[in-house]
Amino acid sequence: MNFFQRFSGHLKTVTKHRHQVFLHCIKAGIVWQGLTHDLSKFSPCEFFNGVKYFQGTRSPHEGERETYGFSYAWMHHKGRNRHHFEYWSDYDYKTRLPIPVRMPVKYVKEMFCDRVAASKIYKKEKYTDSAPLEYFMLAKGKRSIHQETSDLIEMLLTMLAEKGEDATFEYIRNLKDYPEK
Repeated sequence: MNFFQRFSGHLKTVTKHRHQVFLHCIKAGIVWQGLTHDLSKFSPCEFFNGVKYFQGTRSPHEGERETYGFSYAWMHHKGRNRHHFEYWSDYDYKTRLPIPVRMPVKYVKEMFCDRVAASKIYKKEKYTDSAPLEYFMLAKGKRSIHQETSDLIEMLLTMLAEKGEDATFEYIRNLKDYPEK
């Protein structure tokens, strides 16, 4: 794939993804977050690394990780976008070890919108409402995410798989805090 194909392919993918997230954020009642979602993807660090490692079938971060062992663009992205659970870590003041922090609900809502949109963009016509849950479950128990955050996003993705978009977005619009256990 030449530079122009990678450039236009990456630009098209990022733009389609942001548009799909925006539509989901409207349904979720978080319009401003939809408008500002993933703007860092247009920064030089993220955009040009995305072009360089664009394949069209998976995140360019995967290709960059294969080259360097980590992704410069992902490190930049997760540090600027609060809808990624990786943003929400800090050092425990007693142990001085990194720990996951519970995400505010408004960012869990955006994370849901992001995951559903990403599944639609990458799966294309093979997308089903269970696809985002299936992808989430692949790494369950392996990711460093606050348990309550993990439980909430899993519950929302399960609701999507079982009840569909309309019921799930209606629930999300009315969700103010973490559900009682």
